[in-house]
Amino acid sequence: MLKGLGGLGDMAKMMKMAQEAQAKVGELQEELGRIVVVGEAGAGLVKARATAKGQITGLDIDPSILVPSEKEVIEDLILAALNDAQAKAQARTQTEMSKLTQGLGLPPDFKLPF
Repeated sequence: MLKGLGGLGDMAKMMKMAQEAQAKVGELQEELGRIVVVGEAGAGLVKARATAKGQITGLDIDPSILVPSEKEVIEDLILAALNDAQAKAQARTQTEMSKLTQGLGLPPDFKLPF
């Protein structure tokens, strides 16, 4: 189609690939908002749910630890569960991004903007 235009054919191909990548990133963003990960602390006594985008969506606390004298322990467990959920969300995002970049023929460590 653009054979007589030298490198412009390659540029058109690259632009098309970029548009495809942008569309796939948009789809992935939506999917990451639906994926739920669960972070835990205290052997599961405190659980935090988050989307793969890192938004905390829920917190479950086993009633057996709700003792007023253990307030600091409970706070530490909540923070640990939240941090675990966010770490799992970030790991899941990286996994999904790697799948996307490989599907586009890009190197696995290629960073797409988020």
